[in-house]
This record gives sequence, structure tokens and C-alpha cells, in this order.
Amino acid sequence: MEHRKRRIAFAARVDAERLPGLPALLRSLALASPALCEDVVVLHPGLKDGDFATARRFHPRLVPRQESEGYGDYDTVVTLPARTLVRDDLAPLLRTRQPVVPYEPLGDHGPDDGSAADTPAHTEPTPAQFYAEYCSLPGRKAPDLLLHCALPLLRAGGPIVTPAGKRVDPAGLARVVGSALHQQGRYEEAVEVLAPAAGDPRRARNHEALGSALMALSRYSEAETHLHVAGAHPVVAPRAFAQLARLAWLHGRDQDAHRYARQGLDADPTDPGCRALHARTRPGATPPPPVPAAEQVAHVALYAEGQENAGDKILPEAVRRCFGPTTDATRWHPVPVHRLVDDRVLAELNARRGVIVGGGGLFLPDTWPNGNSGWQWNVPDEQLRRITAPLAVFGVGFNLFDGQHLAPGRLAGSLRTLVERAAFVGLRNRGSVERVRELLPAELRDRVRHQPCPTTVLRHLVPGWTDPSPADRADTVLLNCAYDRAGLRFGHDYGHFLDQMARAIRGLRGHAEVRYAAHTPADEAFVHDLRREHGLTLPVTRLHDLPNEGLLDVYRRTRLVIGMRGHATMLPFGCGTPALSLISHPKLAYFLADIDRPQWGVSIHAPDLGADLTERAVGLLTDHEAAVADIHGRQRELLRVTRENAASLADLFGLPTP
Repeated sequence: MEHRKRRIAFAARVDAERLPGLPALLRSLALASPALCEDVVVLHPGLKDGDFATARRFHPRLVPRQESEGYGDYDTVVTLPARTLVRDDLAPLLRTRQPVVPYEPLGDHGPDDGSAADTPAHTEPTPAQFYAEYCSLPGRKAPDLLLHCALPLLRAGGPIVTPAGKRVDPAGLARVVGSALHQQGRYEEAVEVLAPAAGDPRRARNHEALGSALMALSRYSEAETHLHVAGAHPVVAPRAFAQLARLAWLHGRDQDAHRYARQGLDADPTDPGCRALHARTRPGATPPPPVPAAEQVAHVALYAEGQENAGDKILPEAVRRCFGPTTDATRWHPVPVHRLVDDRVLAELNARRGVIVGGGGLFLPDTWPNGNSGWQWNVPDEQLRRITAPLAVFGVGFNLFDGQHLAPGRLAGSLRTLVERAAFVGLRNRGSVERVRELLPAELRDRVRHQPCPTTVLRHLVPGWTDPSPADRADTVLLNCAYDRAGLRFGHDYGHFLDQMARAIRGLRGHAEVRYAAHTPADEAFVHDLRREHGLTLPVTRLHDLPNEGLLDVYRRTRLVIGMRGHATMLPFGCGTPALSLISHPKLAYFLADIDRPQWGVSIHAPDLGADLTERAVGLLTDHEAAVADIHGRQRELLRVTRENAASLADLFGLPTP
């Protein structure tokens, strides 16, 4: 099933005569459309790769090709005449979905000789002057193009001046570049760029950015110093104190974390990071009953709270239910996955009868990045080797988007240590299994196996569960969309997605009431955009405000769910409710492949998304009982695997057989 974003490129043809004009074309493209950085395919009759050395300095994604190769592996190509300078923002052309889109300049765009229109050919700007010119532009810039231009300037040092004499502030540019590197997971480079610019204590934003990058490398002592400097600035204080609270919390210093969060809220009462950590570390919670550590299993997981992702809230409980009905402290000792495994936490783990790392897409680089493991469990290799209790990884997912990357060196090393040490490593779909095996040496790959996400079989795990009768189900379709990492999800297709979803909603309203199910507050962006762009209003069910029982009751009593989040598919499926996936992430396609139902997913980039979605949804609504029966049949194999794996681990941990 194809689910990737559209591949888009610019394209031009050059020969030896026109090659000298290519840098001017690339420069004009970058300056006219600074927020765009797509491949630039340059077709040529047989030039050498070295002939493009100068042109490469003007664009980071130059793709020279022989004319015979063409550009057929792209979905949309915007053709640029080689001797034309670009003066128009080409972003609207990338939203066009036809295969070939010719760029037709508007008005006078300069001489047709490949030179810049605003300077004679013999004074064409040098690459360094172009870099400064690009960096001086206002507004949003494409990260790849920004880094291509800014990094050489910052590494060279000295003043940054455009051909027109405009000066660029190096410290301000360093902060923007450092943030872009941070977002790409290039934390070492972010520190390299930010450290020189953070010498001045007045540069509070640089100190905050540097502190955050150092945290991502687990250089915690250095990070704390810079974050304290940043916290003295009233504008930067909320973000700085949120990071200080995170840092204190991951070291188990809850009182300090609470105090820092309080200071951040004093600066900005609406800051979500400070609010979440202030609530998480609030004193006065009822202590768990005293249970001998040797009677518990340590459960390393993401423990979501408050208005965090509703799907994440149910995961720890779902994992525990695989081992029997007891899910409280009489059997389980919670260990937050993001907390640093220091000697204190290591002692907690080793005092238990076993350790389960379970639930969620923990192979993810950018939620709480750390330099100790390269994934979400903040465990150094040395501490991992010192775990003496039986260790298992249960139902974890490899959650990278297309185009997103983990730092392979640190992750590969941590994975090798984990798989060598663990008695069981089970990933929640076969796609994740394959991705993790690719990072391991051959002798360890077979130790990674399939363990379905426990949410997919919840109706078999929850005590006293009864399947709803047709009369018990509301005549509703629940729709969910995800808005985290929106650029990775939608690319240039968000307008297309909104338009197609509006068509689907109008088509479905004749068959059922369409409601919106928000897993996080940010998910409601879809409702606002739909109303603004298409005049459609949807009632909202805020799943993130419900307890786990309420969330499951909503999903088991609707007739159909159309979801973009992984658990907006897996949770209703686990409740026996038909679900269609809006695929913007490989993990949804992985799950549908596991259950041999690829037709239950539609890519958000599909040309006829609205019509396809409507047809499939109406089919499931029309033959609803058969769809429910099909889900029950699909669950049998998932349940068999889960029970076998849980039974073997229960024996390992000395637990009653579930």
C-alpha cells in the first residue's frame, strides 16, 4: 500500500553552453522561494559530475542526470527554463497535483543569458555573498537551505554582509540555525553552532537553545548552567524553566522540578510544558501501599497524564492486562521511561522480580531526546549491562516518519546492548521488527520478534468486557486527525487533504452523524481549519479529558472510526469497532499489513482521498455486522501470539500464568 508523501522536484535542462548560468537560476530560486527546498533535477547531455561543483554551492539538493534518465520517479515536476531567473514564489505550484507544471515567469524577469537580472554577469555574487543574502531574508526559510547557507558563514566567523551592504547578526543567525539543527536531531552540530554565540549572558535565547541541545546529548550539568542564565530573561523564562523542570524530573528531583515549573508559570501561566510538569510533581499524592519489591515487576513506560495523548494514557494498563487482571501496585512498579537510569533507578529495577519495557512507539528520536541511548528509554549502556533482573521489551514500536532519521551510531549501540541483555524483545508490528533488525548485527536479528500492541486485543483482556449489540452502538462516525510533526505528515498537500476530507464528510453525513475525536488538544486544529476553509462544523469529543474506561466506551459504542493516529485505529479495532486509517505514518500501514487488511487504509496523499474514503466507509457501515465479525477473526492470531508471549514471560518472572 503506497502511503508516502508526493515526491516533488524542480527541473531544468543544461548543456555546456548553458551550464555557467545554472548558479544564477539556483540563486534566484532560493531568494524568490526561501521556504522551499526540493530536489533540483538538472538534465544534461553527458556532462561530468565535477562540472556541477560550482552549482552545488548554490543549492543543497542538486540532482544531475543524463537526459535519457528523465525524472519519472517524481510525482510532480516544476520545469524551469535554464536561462530564466525566478522572481515569483513558487509555493503555489507545488500544491498543483499534475505531473508536469511549467514555470511561466510573470512580467520582465531579466536577460535571457543566465545572468542575474539585478547585477551584470561579471559581478555575479560569490557563494558566500549569496549565503548572506539568503540568510538576511525575512520570514520562514526551508531548513535544508538555511543550513546549507548559514553553516559555512557561521563556521568561517567574522561579519556577515550581503552584496547590498546589509549586516546579518551572527548570534541571532546562530540561534535560528541551532534550532533547525535541533529539530533534525543534529544535536552535536547545534551545540557547535550555539556555543560561541552564547558567551554573552544577554543572549538569553541562545543560552536556552544551547541548554536544550546539551540536554538532548545528556550533558546535563552544562545544560543546567545555560538554562539558569536563560531563565533570567522574562521572555525566555517559561521555556527555560520548563526545561529545567524536565531536567530535574528526569533525575528524580521532583521537588526541584515542581519549583522550576512554578517559576515558569509565574512568567507565563499558560505555558503547557510548565503546567504539565507542575501537575506531575505536585506533592500530596497518596503513597502506594507497602508491597515488597520482590513481589513486583518494574514497568518502564510512558505514563501520560493530564491532557496528553489519550492513546498513550491507556498503553501501560493495556500491557499489564496481558499478564492478568491485576494492574496496580500490588504487582507493578512504574518507572517513567524518560527518567535517567542512574544508580538509584538501577537499584529499583534490580530489586524487582523482572523488568518490562512496554507500550508505545519508544523507538522515536525527538520527544525527549537523550544521548545515552538514542531512543526514548534514557538508559546508558553501562547501566543496561548492570540490570540483573530478567528484562523484556514488550509491544514497542519503531515510530519514525518517512524522511525522519535516528542517529544510527548511538541507537545501534544501545539496541545491541538491549537485545544481548533482554530475554525477550517483541515489537508491535512486523514493519518495526524489520526496521530494528536492520540496525543489529546478523547474529542478533532473530531475537527480535513480533508482539502485537495489546490495545489491539483489549476486548479479550478487560475483565467483564461485553461486546455491544447493534442497538448499543450510536449512529456515529468518529473522525481523528493528528497534528504533531505536521510538515512530515502533510508536506505540500494540506490544502488537498482538507478539501478531500470536506468531501468525505459531506458524503458520510447521509449515512451517520460525523463527530470529531481529539486525542490531544492540538488535534482540534482540523475542526478549526475545516470550518474556516469549508464552512463545515463538527461536534468534538475530547478523548484526552476522559478516563481510560470512558475512552474505551466511546470507541466501543460508535459504528466506525476514521483515524490518523495509530491508536485511533488500534484502540477501536481492539474494542471490536471497524476502523479506517488515514495513513500519514508508516506504522498504520504496518499494522494493516499484519492483519492482512490493507484496504482499511487510505493515504492522506491519495488523489481521490475523499471518494475512496467515502466508498470504504459506506461499505463498512452498510455491512456493519460482517465488518465486526471480520475484526473478531483478525484478532484471533494477535491474541494467540500475545498469550504465548505473555505466558513465557510470566514463567520467567515467576508470575501466575495469565
